Parts: sequence; structure tokens; C-alpha cells
Amino acid sequence: MKKIIVTGGAGFIGSHTVVELHEAGYEPIVVDNFHNSEKSVLEGLKRIIGKEVKSYAIDCADPAAMESLFASEGEISGAIHFAAYKAVGESVEKPLEYFRNNLDSTLVLMDAMLRYGAPHLVFSSSCTVYGQPEKLPVTETSPILPAQSPYGATKQICEEMMRQTIEIGRKPLRAIALRYFNPVGAHPSAEIGELPRGVPSNLIPFITQSAAGLRPPITIFGNDYNTPDGTCIRDFIHVVDLAKAHVKALELLEKQAEPAFYDIFNIGTGQGNTVLEAIKAFEEATGVPLQYKIGPRRAGDVAGLENRTYAGRCHARRVALATEADGG
Repeated sequence: MKKIIVTGGAGFIGSHTVVELHEAGYEPIVVDNFHNSEKSVLEGLKRIIGKEVKSYAIDCADPAAMESLFASEGEISGAIHFAAYKAVGESVEKPLEYFRNNLDSTLVLMDAMLRYGAPHLVFSSSCTVYGQPEKLPVTETSPILPAQSPYGATKQICEEMMRQTIEIGRKPLRAIALRYFNPVGAHPSAEIGELPRGVPSNLIPFITQSAAGLRPPITIFGNDYNTPDGTCIRDFIHVVDLAKAHVKALELLEKQAEPAFYDIFNIGTGQGNTVLEAIKAFEEATGVPLQYKIGPRRAGDVAGLENRTYAGRCHARRVALATEADGG
């Protein structure tokens, strides 16, 4: 079984990807410092998979710790890199923490991969790299505009680090950056899902916690955007579909003949919904009325982001990635 390092593997998207890697015949190895995840997730993974998942409680921004990991594990086929601080609003409040953590973890991981000959990297990027788009929906050929938050800036910089490192091509490395939109949902077993620490920064967990009486009424950050109902548009994608896309990206890298390869993919549904529509959909599905209020715009938010995969360059590979991830 090919060993795949999954940094942030106890997190929301990472844990679901661990399951899909196992189902696809890989041996996932979780690397997580549990800064924003729970160790109980490892027990959930064990119940889903039927055996314990190998894991390391280390910070992937720690060069010595990552050196020890790569040296002890022997041949590693690749890595899927999720480990990063990820809240747009928090990044505006703590920009240097975001730059330090998100850039250092990527640098340390790539350095270890190059030195130990682990040739395949799937990077967890984000639609925030597009900044405030001039036109919707965005495609992989949409211009990269100034980031609206330090979080988005870290994703832009990490993508550029990968691209330039691979273009220089001194050592073999193949990488794909997946720019995805808004993951929601949970594994059908309910053993793993989104478990934010403290006050959720994402809409759906805040909605569910508010509905359960654990949080106050929902604040919608602005209703004066240029959208159908004035609230922000987001492209929501189920986390299991997103996890499968990471596995397909890894398989695509393995099929490449050239030692140096880099590409990007948008991963979303192509259908955006406003924040208010998401709230109404929850009420209709559950029968639970929600309390919400309109607040001021939140720093770092963009008005609308929805995805459309580019149908030009590399069309066949892009369509294959999207349809296979959906089971189509």
C-alpha cells in the first residue's frame, strides 16, 4: 500500500479524505497537532475503517519533527496538505499568525518531500485566491486578484511557491492545487463531521448550533451585496465529494509521465446559494425555525463565489476528475 501523509488529517476535510484514501487502497498517515481538531476523530476513523489509523501528533511546520517522520516511515508516495489556519475573519485579526503557520507548514512539508523523494503533492487551496471576482462564475482561467484576507493571501503565496519550485524542476515533484469552495456535511456514518472548536466560523455549524440552542441568533454579515437577496453567495459542496476529489487528484498525479507537473482545479458544484437561502433550506429540511439578524459586513468576505470548471485547456482531465469524484 502506498503511504500518503495527510497533514491536518484529524480535521474536517482531512478526516473524510483519510477514509476515501483507505477505500482507494492507500495507507493514510495522519499528521496533526490538534490545534483546531479533536483526538476523538481518530477513534471515529477507526470505527469507520475497521482499524487504527497511523498518526503523528506533531506540527508539520516543525522541521525536526517532519524530518523524523519521513526518516522513520521509509518510502512515502505523496502528501495531501490540509494543515493550515483557515478562518477568514480570524486571519484579519491575526494576519502574522496566519502567514507564519500557513507558509511555514507548506515550506517544511515540500522541503521534506523533495529531500526524501516523495513525488506527489495535493494542496488544499481555496476559492479565496480569486479575490473579489469581476465575473461569476469563476474558472481556473479567472484572474488572480488581490486577496481580500490574509488567509486568501497565504493560499495565493503557497500556490506560487509550488508552481515556481516545480518549474525550476531540480528534483521531481508533481502537484495539484485544489481550489474549493464551501464544504459542508458529514460522513454518512456520523462518526466524523465538522467539529469546530469555540464559536464556529463557518455558516452551517453555526446554523446547527443555533438551532440546538447552543448559540445565539445567527448574524448575517451584510445584506447590501449585489446578489439576489443582498447576502453573500457561496458554492456549497458535500465534504465526501470533496474528499473523493483529493483522491482522484492524487491518482491523476500518479499517471503523469513527466517528473515535474503542476495544475489547478476548481472543486465545487457550479451552483451558488446565498446565505439567506441556506438558512431557509435548513428550516425547510428540519422544520426548525431559526432566529437570525442582519449585521454589518465582515472584513475579508467577498460578495459571491461559485465555481465553473474551465472547459478549454486540459478539458478531458478536468472533466474526468470532476465526474469520477461524483461517481459519474
